[in-house]
Amino acid sequence: MTDIRAQTFEELEARFKAWGQPAYRLPQLLDSLYVHRVTDWDAMSNLPKALRSLLRENYALHCLELVRKQGSRDTTQKFLWRLHDNSLIDSVLIPANPALYGEASDRHTLCVSTQVGCAYGCKFCASGLEGWKRNLGVEEIVEQVLAVERERKAETAGEPRSASPEPAERVVSNLVIMGMGEPLANYDNLLKALRILNAPWGGGIGARKITISTSGLVPQIKKLADEPMQFRLAISLHGATDATRNKIMPVNKKYPLSELAAACEYYQQKKGRMITFEYILIAGVNDGLDQTKPLAALARRLHAKVNLIPYNQVEGLPWERPSDETQENFLKALEQQKVVATLRREKGHDIDAACGQLRLRTERELAQSGA
Repeated sequence: MTDIRAQTFEELEARFKAWGQPAYRLPQLLDSLYVHRVTDWDAMSNLPKALRSLLRENYALHCLELVRKQGSRDTTQKFLWRLHDNSLIDSVLIPANPALYGEASDRHTLCVSTQVGCAYGCKFCASGLEGWKRNLGVEEIVEQVLAVERERKAETAGEPRSASPEPAERVVSNLVIMGMGEPLANYDNLLKALRILNAPWGGGIGARKITISTSGLVPQIKKLADEPMQFRLAISLHGATDATRNKIMPVNKKYPLSELAAACEYYQQKKGRMITFEYILIAGVNDGLDQTKPLAALARRLHAKVNLIPYNQVEGLPWERPSDETQENFLKALEQQKVVATLRREKGHDIDAACGQLRLRTERELAQSGA
């Protein structure tokens, strides 16, 4: 059955009309799903029993099962979820920098997965080490936001994770679609999920607070540019020359930098928004100062901001993060070339917070135990 959280307002409205339900019932359902974040039909106490039975007979209501949670010293949290088919995915909740005087930030970014595994084989990434299994459904993308907010409410209130008569406080204010998988390879499901998460009746997260990342799928970047929604775009670049990207990112052989840059220019012409280059600094691979000149040239050409990310080491892979001095020198060299750049002083380095790390370690532990 179709999951109820994979449905748009218009789809549900048509079904409710076919059932002869009064118009006010649909907002009540959506309130249960997206404000109270219920996990079972019986918890929808604002709906009559007969309607709940109809919904149960026609829709699924799958919820993510928390398998493992890690919290780091900087309050970044990683959640490992089990899906209804026993596949595992992860999400990472990242707080903004603490406010002045040590007060906790009220702004959180959730890094969301879009696939089980990944087929694109970036050499430094944990997500694809066990291969690609499947795309996530619309509801599995949406449910990551709802499940994290339920968990945070349970943490603070000491309450069970199921439905509550009181609405949970909105925790997630920003989304980055940079978790496990290549987001634009699951284009249709992702876009429908983001429309639901953006809608005022759904997640209520502004389109400009949603960033979609891609390793460089040129046709889908152009397609995204033609969408009416004002989502932000981030390119997982990690190398500013074809020679460097070819070593670590197989996708570059299909869509080299010349084609990727042209697609980014098309996106900017359509959207008029700054693009972000995500650039993971890997010792001895792309962290030399000679790499800053082509990176700066590309960033200036595309009016892009560069987000430098020290490599999060993955068990079984040979790559290492550069020294702090190397990281700072790389940042300084970009800034001297008039590029807007930031260096992420790692949030989550102590909790397997890079894409797919916690899932990979858990799956290997389960395999060794025979579970």
